[in-house]
Amino acid sequence: MKWSLGRVRGRLIALLPARADLAEMCRDPRRDLLAGLTVAIVALPLALGFGVSSGLGAQAGLATAVVAGALAAVFGGSNLQVSGPTGAMTVVLVPIVGQHGPTGVLTVGLMAGVMLVALAVLKAGKYMQYVPAPVVEGFTLGIACVIGLQQIPNALGVSKPEGDRVLVVTWRAVEEFVKAPNWTAVAFAGAVAAVMLIGGRWRPTVPFSILAVIAATIVAQLVGLDAAKPIGDLPAGLPAPSLAFLDPGGLGSLLAPAVAVAALAALESLLSASVADGMTAGQKHDADRELFGQGLANIAAPLFGGVPATGAIARTAVNVRSGAGSRLAAFTHAAILAAIVFAAAPLVSKIPLAALAGVLLATAIRMVEVGSLKAMAKATRSDALILVLTALATLAFDLVYAVIIGLVVAGALALRAVAKQARLDRVPLDRRDDDAEEHALLAEHVVAYRIDGPLFFAAAHRFLLELAETADARVVILGMSRVTTIDATGALVLKDAVEKLGRRGIVVMASGIRPGQRAVLDSVGALELLCLEGREYATTPEAIQGTRTYLESVGVLLPLPAQKSRISSEETVR
Repeated sequence: MKWSLGRVRGRLIALLPARADLAEMCRDPRRDLLAGLTVAIVALPLALGFGVSSGLGAQAGLATAVVAGALAAVFGGSNLQVSGPTGAMTVVLVPIVGQHGPTGVLTVGLMAGVMLVALAVLKAGKYMQYVPAPVVEGFTLGIACVIGLQQIPNALGVSKPEGDRVLVVTWRAVEEFVKAPNWTAVAFAGAVAAVMLIGGRWRPTVPFSILAVIAATIVAQLVGLDAAKPIGDLPAGLPAPSLAFLDPGGLGSLLAPAVAVAALAALESLLSASVADGMTAGQKHDADRELFGQGLANIAAPLFGGVPATGAIARTAVNVRSGAGSRLAAFTHAAILAAIVFAAAPLVSKIPLAALAGVLLATAIRMVEVGSLKAMAKATRSDALILVLTALATLAFDLVYAVIIGLVVAGALALRAVAKQARLDRVPLDRRDDDAEEHALLAEHVVAYRIDGPLFFAAAHRFLLELAETADARVVILGMSRVTTIDATGALVLKDAVEKLGRRGIVVMASGIRPGQRAVLDSVGALELLCLEGREYATTPEAIQGTRTYLESVGVLLPLPAQKSRISSEETVR
C-alpha cells in the first residue's frame, strides 16, 4: 500500500506548527496585537452580516469567526491570513440551507473540513495555482453581484422571500417592498454603504464599517424606529461543542455539496494567502499547511454552530496593512471577537439588519476591481469570454457550476490555441547536387512535408486530411522531428492517412521519429506502417536518398553516376 499508516502519521506531523512559528509570534507582539484589534473591528459587522446571509443567523457568523479564525491562525500555512465567514461561501451555503436546513450546513462544513485535511496530506495545495485568472476574476465578479443581491431583502426592510435562486428572491423582495415601502431600512442601508465607500476613499485606515454600524444602532435606539429591525437576541458566549446535528444516514446526499464547499474553501484560502504574500516582502505561505489549517477550522466550527469558513481576502489585506508580522495578529482578532461574544452580546443584538445589509453592499462593491476586469477584457477575446461566462454562470446557477464551466471553457480555448500552432508544411526538395532536369524529374514524383507542433486529438484531423489527399506523387516524405507531442488520436489519424496513401499506390518515407513517440505510434499500429520495408530514416537527407533508390528500382529515375549520387548532408525537411 503506497500510503501506509506510518507515512500518513509522518505527513500529519509535518503539517503541524513548528517552533519557528512561535518564535515569529514573539518577535513584535505589540504590533501584532494592534493589527489584530484593527482586523477584529472590521470583521465584526462582516461576521454578523455573513451569518445572517447564510441563513443560520448572526451567532453562526460570530462562532465561525472565533473558532475557525483561531484554529486557521494557529495551524494554517500563512503568517498573515485571516479566516472566517466570507461572501463567496455564503453564496454556496444559501441553496444548501434551502435544501437541507441548518443541520445540513453544519454537516457539510464538517465533511468539507475532513476533505481539506485529506487534500493537505495528499499534497494537493500546489494544484490550485492552475486555475486561470479569468475564471478567478469571473467568479469574483459573480460573487460580488450575488452578495449584493442577497442583501436586497434586508436593505428594503422586507422578510426574505422563499427560494434559493438569488435573482428570484431579489425580484420577490422588490415586489414586497413596492406593496409596503420601508424607507427607513433603505435609508439605513444606503447611509452605511455610503459612509463606508466614501470614507474608505478619504481615510483608508479608518474602520468606517464599525463606525457606521454603531451610529446606525444609536440612531435606531434613540429615535425608536420600529422599521429598523434589529438582529435579535444573541447568546452570551459560544455553545458547548456538540455533534447532535450529525445524521450518518444523510451523509450520502450531502457529499456533492461538501465537495463544493471544500473546493471553494481551498481555492479562496490559497488565493487569499497568495494576495497576502504579494503585499509583503519575505512572506511565502505553505499551501498544504494552509489546507490543513482550514480543514481543522471547518471541522471545529460546526461543533459550535458555525458555518464553513475560508481565508478572507479583505480581512487579510487589512491585517497586512495594519502592520501584522505573524499569525499572532489573526489569533488576536479571533480572541477579541470571542470577548465581544461573551461581554457585549446584548449590545450587538440591537444592530439593525439594514445596517448590516449596507456593510455587505459596500463590501460587494469593493470586491469588483474595475482595473483588473478591464485588463482581463482587453487581454484576449478568450479571456473576456471566460470571465463573462463564469460571472453569468455564478448568477444563473451557483459558484461550483460557474467554476466548472469556466475551467471547461478555458481548457477548450487553450486546446484550440495549441491546436492552431500545429502545421503541415510542404517543403521544397534540395537541388544542390542535381541538374535542372534531374531535379525536375525528382520533384515531379516526390512531395515532402514537415509536421510542426503537437499531433493530438484537437489538431490531427485538421491537417492530416490534407496529407491523405496528396495527389500526383509516387512518394511522400514525412518529416516528424519537429512533432512536439503525440497522442493516440493523432497516431490513429496518421495511420489512417498513411493507409489511404498506400491504397492509392503512394509510398510514405518517414524521418526523425523520436524515441518518446514510438510507443504511442506502435500502440495503434502506425509505427509498423511507417517502418514498412525499411522506409523509416533517422534524418531527412537519408529519407531523400532512400526515395531516390526506390524510384530507381521502379524505373522512374535512371541511376546517377557515382559522382552525383551524393545527397547534400544539409537538412531541408525536419
